[in-house]
Amino acid sequence: MILEVIATNVKDAIDAQEFGANRIELVSGIAEGGLTPSYSTIKNVIKNVSIPVHVMIRPHSRSFTYDQYDEEVILSDIDICKELGASGIVFGALTKEKSIDENLLGKVCKRTNGMNFTFHRAIDEANDIIAGIHILKQFTEITHILTSGGMNSAIDGEEVIKQMNDLTKESNIKIVAGSGLSIYNVAKFIQQTNVNEVHFGSGVRKNQSSIEKIDSYMMEKLIEQLKPNN
Repeated sequence: MILEVIATNVKDAIDAQEFGANRIELVSGIAEGGLTPSYSTIKNVIKNVSIPVHVMIRPHSRSFTYDQYDEEVILSDIDICKELGASGIVFGALTKEKSIDENLLGKVCKRTNGMNFTFHRAIDEANDIIAGIHILKQFTEITHILTSGGMNSAIDGEEVIKQMNDLTKESNIKIVAGSGLSIYNVAKFIQQTNVNEVHFGSGVRKNQSSIEKIDSYMMEKLIEQLKPNN
């Protein structure tokens, strides 16, 4: 089981690794759903941890629809992540009609240059998630999809996530389930959906707050729940 934990700064990343995370999603603006962190944050996180670091590529939180100016920033930020040694990027884009933005996605894929590529929760706002999965499967550069199954909580989106996982089983894509998972519900959720990767933010932080520090006790309890025989 792969545990991905959100980090917002260097100390977060170091703590996440020390407490047992397998991978970091590095963001700024966590309360806005995650934005692209600064150059120096990316550089120093990568320098201080040995586990993979996937960097959020998201220039603003208004929507997942981007104009030509956003596009320039997005592609440049991907180049910077590659230059700094990031293991992957986390990005998603939709058209105004809420379908996958295949044009921008194609440009992003060309820039990844071997990095992992997680298509993030923009998929949860798509007008047809299953159709979106079939589109994303055509892009071989995409390695992961982060999703809550189109709902605010992955628990409520359980059936859709199971379907997504079944649809991608024989592909290059792994489903990463996130949002609303906790130490109390994750073991049953994994049994129901058969996902092999989970994503945690506020669920492993003090007071279940996105702006507090990662809690070593919560991480310890979570990792116990992720053990195969649970």
